[in-house]
Amino acid sequence: MTDITASAEGGKQMAFATEAPGSNWMTRFILALAVLVATLVAIDMGMDGTFGWDARVNCAAVDAHVQGLDPYFVKNLKDTKLSYPYLPVTLDAFRPLCAGGFLVAHHKPIFLLLTLISALLLPGLGKSRPGSRDIAVRMLCAFGGFLGFEWIVATGNFAALSGLLTAASLALLLRPARSAHGTGTSLPPQLAGAALLGLVTSFKLVFFPVLAALYFLPQSRARKLLLIAVASGMFALPILASLAIYPDLFRSWLSAIFGQIPGQHSPGNEVNPSLLFLALMSADSFGLAGSKPVVAAIYGLFAIALVLAPLAISVWRMIGTWRPARKVSPLQTLDDWLLSHPEKAMRITVLAMYALYLCAPRLKEYAFFEVALYAAVLVVDLPAVLMAAVLTIAVAIPTLAAVSGVFVSGFGQLTFALICFWLLLPREPSSDAASSVEPRQA
Repeated sequence: MTDITASAEGGKQMAFATEAPGSNWMTRFILALAVLVATLVAIDMGMDGTFGWDARVNCAAVDAHVQGLDPYFVKNLKDTKLSYPYLPVTLDAFRPLCAGGFLVAHHKPIFLLLTLISALLLPGLGKSRPGSRDIAVRMLCAFGGFLGFEWIVATGNFAALSGLLTAASLALLLRPARSAHGTGTSLPPQLAGAALLGLVTSFKLVFFPVLAALYFLPQSRARKLLLIAVASGMFALPILASLAIYPDLFRSWLSAIFGQIPGQHSPGNEVNPSLLFLALMSADSFGLAGSKPVVAAIYGLFAIALVLAPLAISVWRMIGTWRPARKVSPLQTLDDWLLSHPEKAMRITVLAMYALYLCAPRLKEYAFFEVALYAAVLVVDLPAVLMAAVLTIAVAIPTLAAVSGVFVSGFGQLTFALICFWLLLPREPSSDAASSVEPRQA
């Protein structure tokens, strides 16, 4: 769609005051969006006490656990008909948050603060110091992107906390390299970032494939595989800890997740705006909804056609005619290209995270908050016209609809997120000529 190098150059303007006169319209556009988003946030902050049900469920589960009751049976939870969906070890992790009922009573300002911190933590792609416009755009995406923040406030879901951890992991993983081939990037911060990302995915298990995006980092193959291994280990750690420390609760958790506890709500039976549910509806139109292989095949086709294939084609086109000096495998060519183009590699990494997140089999409305965080990293380096297009679809249209009282469903959020993903994909090949870089050993 655009040349990434030109995009990066366009993103180097450090403040509104230093921009070219022709970009004044972009400044006014961002200010107008800021007013619109601020209006929606003010409305969200004024929601009455009937909202925030997820926070009440989570803290009711913690209270039941403290009292020695099984929190995965809804009958043991106070004032709710919803079930607790998270691993047993999270009951101990959430205990300080739920102490004294403060979080339940004040979840809206707390989540507002966590979102603000998340936006400030988000990194630039190869830039050590963001400009004021970069910060403003990230704030717009975090608070207004795909209405994710609004759903967090409405439900009281702890996605604000997972979003904060996601932003912190991105800040650690996408640190700018100090050398031309990424070898100057310090390993300990990246290990910490991978561990945080793995911990986030253990909180919402369906997002585990997002860890595969770490392979696109501008590092040697050995380091990338190490980071993936660390992230995968942190993903597995809470599961294994739950099984070892709370074996009875772990079995109850499995029963609750798979709807095996009669007469109560099951997270697995909810309607959610995902490609899997679209595949289920498509199969149902042919009377094949009961066939799991058919549903799985349609789901895979949707994921490939709408998300994975466009990403793969874009990456291949970015590599273009670039080739190492000696003949090597396509995978080695990709590794060498990523090392030689660290900023583009970091962009592809975040795009891959965005893509794999959209492919998850279960997407709740509040999950689009993290999608908006990925978009916030990607959008700041775009040319003004393309940035305005993405912000219009991701922020302006859904926010204006919400302020006007128009309900935007989860499938509407998914549609906006898919369109923005396609806009964020680079379509022009790399401007590099054939390279004489020697292939690197993994």
